[in-house]
Amino acid sequence: GEEIIHFKSTYANQYKVSPDNKWLAFGELHQVYIIPFNPSGQTFELTSSTKALPVAKVSDDAGINLHWTKDSKALHWTLGEKYYTVDVKNCFTFLEGSPDSISEINKKIINVDLDLKTDVPEGIIAFEGAKIITMEGTKVIEEGVVVVENNRIISVGEKGDVQIPRKAEVIDVTGKVIMPGIIDSHAHLFAFRYGLSPQKEWTYYANLAYGITATHDPSSNSEMSFSQSEMVKAGNMVGPRIYTTGTIIYGADGDFKAVINNLDDARSALKRTQAYGAFSIKSYNQPRREQRQQIIRAARELGIMVYPEGGSTFYHNLSEIYDGHTSIEHNLPVAPLYEDVMQLWSASKTANTPTLIVNYGGLNGEYYWYQKTNVWENEKLLKYTPRSIIDSRSRHRTMVPDKEYDNGHILVSESCKALADRGVRICVGGHGQLQGLGVHWEMWNLAQGGMTNMQVLKAATIDGADYIGMGDDLGSIIEGKLADLIVLEKNPLQDILNTNTVDMVMINGRLYDTDSMNEIGNVDRKRSRFFWELDAYNDNFEWHEETHGFTLPGCACGSH
Repeated sequence: GEEIIHFKSTYANQYKVSPDNKWLAFGELHQVYIIPFNPSGQTFELTSSTKALPVAKVSDDAGINLHWTKDSKALHWTLGEKYYTVDVKNCFTFLEGSPDSISEINKKIINVDLDLKTDVPEGIIAFEGAKIITMEGTKVIEEGVVVVENNRIISVGEKGDVQIPRKAEVIDVTGKVIMPGIIDSHAHLFAFRYGLSPQKEWTYYANLAYGITATHDPSSNSEMSFSQSEMVKAGNMVGPRIYTTGTIIYGADGDFKAVINNLDDARSALKRTQAYGAFSIKSYNQPRREQRQQIIRAARELGIMVYPEGGSTFYHNLSEIYDGHTSIEHNLPVAPLYEDVMQLWSASKTANTPTLIVNYGGLNGEYYWYQKTNVWENEKLLKYTPRSIIDSRSRHRTMVPDKEYDNGHILVSESCKALADRGVRICVGGHGQLQGLGVHWEMWNLAQGGMTNMQVLKAATIDGADYIGMGDDLGSIIEGKLADLIVLEKNPLQDILNTNTVDMVMINGRLYDTDSMNEIGNVDRKRSRFFWELDAYNDNFEWHEETHGFTLPGCACGSH
């Protein structure tokens, strides 16, 4: 029962002692190492640069899931679809059977080759009678038809011009509006963690219920986010399309930082992320411009997009535009922007997701909507979000004069409008502040700065699709594209606040009623309950509206 701390470490975050207690495998700054382990009763500093004990670096770019063979003679680990094995005797020169010298450590590599069938529903659904905002330019069909077969749009046009197949499930949407599903270009979906995946993520349901059908997360835990992305693709989880950079290429200090001092370092860091399936990476807080340029060059070689964040540093952001990054994440911390910046940015192909909801250089845009609306009374939001999250963010809210917002996120939004008019692609990012509804707030924030309703809708759909390289399949209602669309009760071209009237959402050809998130159309499938809806949960916690709190059964004081 006596606790002994054998080692401590600043940068190592994976540890696995061999079954015979003679070896320690550890992961430090993404790489995998093996070191002799001899418990001495004293604590030592574990680091790959130690001179006190021999250390063998066995990974090429990175590794996770460290585990030993039963006889302690070999170590296994994985990276993406590859399964690695190394014999300990090949890592050192002092063991029986070891080589006299080591130039390169030989490893056995097995391709896992796990293929899963992508989820594609069967059947035909035809939406008839709605106004269709196609996002093909500014084309709007006043009374149209959209026909979906399986997970693709097969025809779009005026009512009477489109032939509806006899076996189609016809849905009358007369008086309603159809537009492409919303794309959250800067989403955080609570995937920055380790551990088990739940059977369903409430964050995914909340986003779908508000019409968000695709998300791009520029900072998450690679193991969690990519595995859940694959589960959604396979139909094992319900959710929007999950795209992500995975773990960021981080330049500041921390046990997950990416040390980049040359082009090979940059290549290795990007290969590590690409192994999980990433087509984009987040370059964050690399302090020197040459480091950021090395990442850019490696990304071009590997066909990867680079989304940087300037950390609210104006000149840092400008150099990122100079160097040809895919985007600038978050807004420039200066407003208004003047002609020199306007000319520079409009001459580049660098886009921007300003995330005014967490605005740099002034009050955050989310405070405006918390102040102006009683979020804790939003019945739809409460269906798909734990009350504790809503209450903690909305009941105790910042209240300021409107002038503070005029000089805060609205002033920055006016610069976004000016950039958009110059041809800079401005996109919508909710930053995970309030799943689902927060993305609509961001759209409304852009409208507050003068962007037209059509500009805002394009920012949330086709511009977002192009932004993440998915414009050929997403972002507009055109024959041949994937069937991601939403049905609105009211027209957002008349009032941008009408984006928040989502009645139905279709993701990859599957149709859901947003009031319940039951699947409808060609399938009648009810949603299972969330954890806070389970009897076992409610038997232990009882909500009291008058005191705005929970109490446990049998609690006499009412404070527990």
